[in-house]
This record gives sequence, structure tokens and C-alpha cells, in this order.
Amino acid sequence: MAFDEGLSFPSAMLALMASSETIQQRRGYADLSEVRLHYVEAGDGPLVVLLHGFPEFWVSWRHQIPVLAAAGFRVVAPDMRGYNLSSRPTEVAAYDADRLAVDVRDLINERGADRALLAGHDWGAAVAWAAAMNHPEAVERLAILNVPHPRRLFHGLRDPRQLAKSWYIFALQVPWPSEHVGRGVLRWFRHAFEHDARSGAFSPEDIESYVEAWSQPGAATAMFNYYRAAFRQPPKRIEARIRRVEAPTLVIWGEHDRYLRSDLAEPGRADVPNLKGVVRLPEASHWVQHDEPERVSELLVQFFSDVT
Repeated sequence: MAFDEGLSFPSAMLALMASSETIQQRRGYADLSEVRLHYVEAGDGPLVVLLHGFPEFWVSWRHQIPVLAAAGFRVVAPDMRGYNLSSRPTEVAAYDADRLAVDVRDLINERGADRALLAGHDWGAAVAWAAAMNHPEAVERLAILNVPHPRRLFHGLRDPRQLAKSWYIFALQVPWPSEHVGRGVLRWFRHAFEHDARSGAFSPEDIESYVEAWSQPGAATAMFNYYRAAFRQPPKRIEARIRRVEAPTLVIWGEHDRYLRSDLAEPGRADVPNLKGVVRLPEASHWVQHDEPERVSELLVQFFSDVT
């Protein structure tokens, strides 16, 4: 399945990218029902919310924020709970997907909107799936980057090939002594960016901004707790929580993902009846919006602008 895989409006995108250089970004905090989320905001127009994954923060979307703002959207990219400058609850249960989905709904409302165009990558995509399932009234359109639909992932983890790719999920279940971001953890995070992603996708300055975010007190434990909360759900409950996603949905998938099999990309039609397409980027890694920032920006602008 494809979603306009040709470059449909390159001249318009070049103009957007040029105008995006003058976009002003605003920083703020949203006090929600359970947590306080730090966010970056830019532009005016229909609300777009961008959710980062593990082990990132709002900077994950640094290339897409100005382009979407230049295209006429108001873009909000939060630090997810537990990350960077946002609240870091201490209990594992605080990182349950349902509670993370409430954060998304509450953030949309706090920013003065009833609905938003929602995009997520990695864990941000998992939370975006949950938000679209649990709070359909709040999600107008859904863009998913390199995370399968929950049912596809649930069944995929029964395959030894996917289990081998997901080794780190099991490693993170064990509490690490003091769980500060020591040299070993920093090396692991940096290796993912510097060796998995396309060469040059992360500049030295980018890496330093990530190191600063990872070094916030309690940040490592909070990030790991996403995996721990997910792992503690019994299988029957996991499947019982899956609901149809009615929002029009686009999947963007970097084919060189070393953590997820590419055959997990396309969700079932019964679960996502309004799937608009799966765009596969053959040269991109799991870090797809970093590897191909212009193409991902183009796809998001096109998808979010299509209100038909």
C-alpha cells in the first residue's frame, strides 16, 4: 500500500523549507491532570502535536516543527512525561499507556483545542495509537512513524526473530543499580544515534543536547519505566485494550529498522479501517525523521493538509 510515494509538490516544499528558517519557537509548560509537560510551540493554525520516542525529547522533531509551522499549522512538541524538563513520576504504573494517552488528550485541551492532528515516533507512536483508540474525539488524523499497531506488535513479539530484535526490552526490566546515566548507558544511547541512523543525521551538537536531557535527575529510570509498565500487563489485558482506530491514519516506515521487522508496519484493516497508506523509506533507519527529514516533513504536511 502506498501514499503518494512520488514527490508531489517539491517546489512548494522547497518554498516551505526556505520560509521555515524564520519561524519563531515558543517554550512553555502545560499543567495537566497528573503531570506538568514542557513543550515547544511554533506557528498558528490547526493544531499538530508531535510525540517523540525513546530515548529522545522534543528535539526529535527539530526538522519538522518549522516546516509544519511554515505550512500553516500550530505545532506543539512536548517532552513526554519522564523526559527532559517534564514531570518524572517515580512509580512504574505512572507510565502505563492509558495514562500517557490521557496526557495527550489533556495537552490538546490545555492548548485550547478539542482535536489535533497527531504524529508519533517510536514510543511516541505507541502513545499516539493509544490516544487514537482511547480518545478518538481528540485525534483528527494520525501519523505513525516506525512502531507497529499494538495488535501487530503483540503478535510479532511471539516470533523469535522479533524477540531477538527486542532484547533490550527484557534487559530494561531489571532495575539497574542507582540507575543514573552512567558511561554505559550513554554509550548505548549514543551508539543508536551515531551508528544506526544515517551518517550525519545527528550532529555533535544534537548529541550534546541529548546528553543534557538524559542527564536530568531520574531521567534514565523514567525512560526505562515505559518498557516496565508495558511489560507488566497480562496478555489478555493487552488485547482487551485494543480498539478500532477510526481516524485517517498514515504509517511512515524506515526499512532499515534494526529493532522492528518491516512486515509489522502495516496494520490490519479491521483495526485501522481508514488507513491511508504505508510509505516505506528504503534507505532510512528506525530514526526515520532524522534520516530523511525533508521527505518526512513533506509527507506530514501533505497528510495533515488533506481534509477530504
